[in-house]
Amino acid sequence: MERKKLLRYVLAGIIAVIIIAIALYLNFNGAALGIVQGISEWLPISSKTQIMIASSYLLNLNLNIASNFSLVYAFGLFMEIGTILAALIYFRKDVVNLFKYLFKRGNPADKNLFNYVIISTIVTGLVGAPLYLVVDSLNGAYNLGIPMLILGGVLILDAILIKIARSKYAVNKDRRTLQNLGIKEYILVGFAQALAALPGVSRSGATTSTLLLLNVDAGDAFRLSFIDMILATSGAVVLTLVASRHQIAHAISIITVPGLIISIVVATTISLFLITFLLNEAKKSRILYITAALGIIAIIGGILSLMLATGGAAAALS
Repeated sequence: MERKKLLRYVLAGIIAVIIIAIALYLNFNGAALGIVQGISEWLPISSKTQIMIASSYLLNLNLNIASNFSLVYAFGLFMEIGTILAALIYFRKDVVNLFKYLFKRGNPADKNLFNYVIISTIVTGLVGAPLYLVVDSLNGAYNLGIPMLILGGVLILDAILIKIARSKYAVNKDRRTLQNLGIKEYILVGFAQALAALPGVSRSGATTSTLLLLNVDAGDAFRLSFIDMILATSGAVVLTLVASRHQIAHAISIITVPGLIISIVVATTISLFLITFLLNEAKKSRILYITAALGIIAIIGGILSLMLATGGAAAALS
């Protein structure tokens, strides 16, 4: 059974590599942005921030120019379409069960997930939409690195807490699951997710770290974070299309429609692999080290963002 599973992974990996290689040949910029989006969405380094930085180089946009900052910020949110598709594919059974519950055909477990997704998403919308509009009007006066540094520190704190909990309890009997969470916890997760409207704040990092701090089992924390992104991020994309449609149209005219399609395909392909990897690792004891590693990645990303911002500001003054 394990051998068949391994063979499936190898075959899927070969197909993915072929898809990405073809995409890079057909449209390098589109494929490169898809790779950045597909990797960074699931790591605590803020995918929109990485898209902002990558597009500023690939599309020759200076982030220190206010109009360009607004453009790539909106484009960074819009580019999450590929990762939404990946989450829909991977969690298709959960999505179907949510619709079943909506039409009174679900079970108690579906009710818990439905309440979690709806309440947390409502909070995300109420807090995140105003944040997006505020950041969109800042004209580039925003430091991308500081939020990533803070998030990295929180993830390392999560790793320490997991270590303490596991040394105190040989069996993780006190770890919480979705069934043990209530409205207060849903609101906290929704608020954490809303902070991802700020450049530099990773949605998956913020929600996963919040769930871990709430003592939720690591496997459930990653799974609930990834499922929660589907509705919330879809709402963010719609808000971006409504509030920043001219910037999106301009960004698409630069990357071209075929380039956008390629970026979405590549982002979806890579995302499916990373979701599988992270969820599998979350069930194992080494999740402690994975969480700490994600924290270190976020801190390194924050430092690099600060360095790029400082370098860009110096270049603008010279």
